[in-house]
Amino acid sequence: MSEPSFLHDTRTAYDTFAGAYAEHFHDELAGIPVERAMMAAYAELVLAGGGGQTLDVGCGAGPGTAHLASLGLDVRGLDLSPGMLALARARYPRLRFDEGTMTALTVADGSLAGISSQYSVIHVPDGELPSVLAGFRRALADGGHLLLIFQNLDEDRLRTEAFGHTFTLNYHFRSADRMAGFVTEAGFDVFAQASRKAQTGEQTPRAMLLARAC
Repeated sequence: MSEPSFLHDTRTAYDTFAGAYAEHFHDELAGIPVERAMMAAYAELVLAGGGGQTLDVGCGAGPGTAHLASLGLDVRGLDLSPGMLALARARYPRLRFDEGTMTALTVADGSLAGISSQYSVIHVPDGELPSVLAGFRRALADGGHLLLIFQNLDEDRLRTEAFGHTFTLNYHFRSADRMAGFVTEAGFDVFAQASRKAQTGEQTPRAMLLARAC
């Protein structure tokens, strides 16, 4: 059975510009205190619940995964792009990074204490998102935590060029409220949301969402 076209296009695009992308964004979190605060809250909640293994889905070249690890989480990264994973493993050799997709998590039911997704569900079409979030809920233990970070607007975009490369990459942006609706329907209690304006060099406002598996 062939994989969905959005997975193929996303993998191909990130493999194409992996090196330039990783170099451009590797220290981005240092200038975004609001996102770091939400990541810290997520980590504190996971640890307060007893800790356990967590998964950073769509980890790319790994800076977000590494930041979560620095907060004390037992975290491994997951990404579908071999090019991005090679960079993550080289930059953060003490962390684990696996190849795979958020559409088919290869983890046991209820085995995770937390799942984070930083700017990765943005490539999942609306028709596929409920299945992805249901997979997150399946993988999380009851009471486990979910952190989503994403662009805060309702719009689809197609990008075909970046960093001097050409490719096909679709973006599916969702407002914080609309994303919260998807998450709630998947069996989560959304208990915290934050949003911020676009910073210098950014084109879109951002949102962060924390939810508990119920």
